[in-house]
Amino acid sequence: MQEFLEYVVKGLVQHPDAVSVTPVERGGATVYELRLEPSDVGKIIGRQGVTINAIRSLLLAGSAKKGIRCSVEIVEDQPAR
Repeated sequence: MQEFLEYVVKGLVQHPDAVSVTPVERGGATVYELRLEPSDVGKIIGRQGVTINAIRSLLLAGSAKKGIRCSVEIVEDQPAR
């Protein structure tokens, strides 16, 4: 599922080299933490969250087919002050 998520996200952003997907186990489910350029966050979220919700739906359907549970979170790293 991680490879699928990376493929979809890298196809949508301006800076595909900056995309990082990190799997984290939480409560029996895998949460994929998505890190990307701040300028690309809006492209992934989309208008009113349509794009990220579509990505989550695809991930949910694919993971259900494999019998696993997973979700996606966009992680915005705060720059050091």
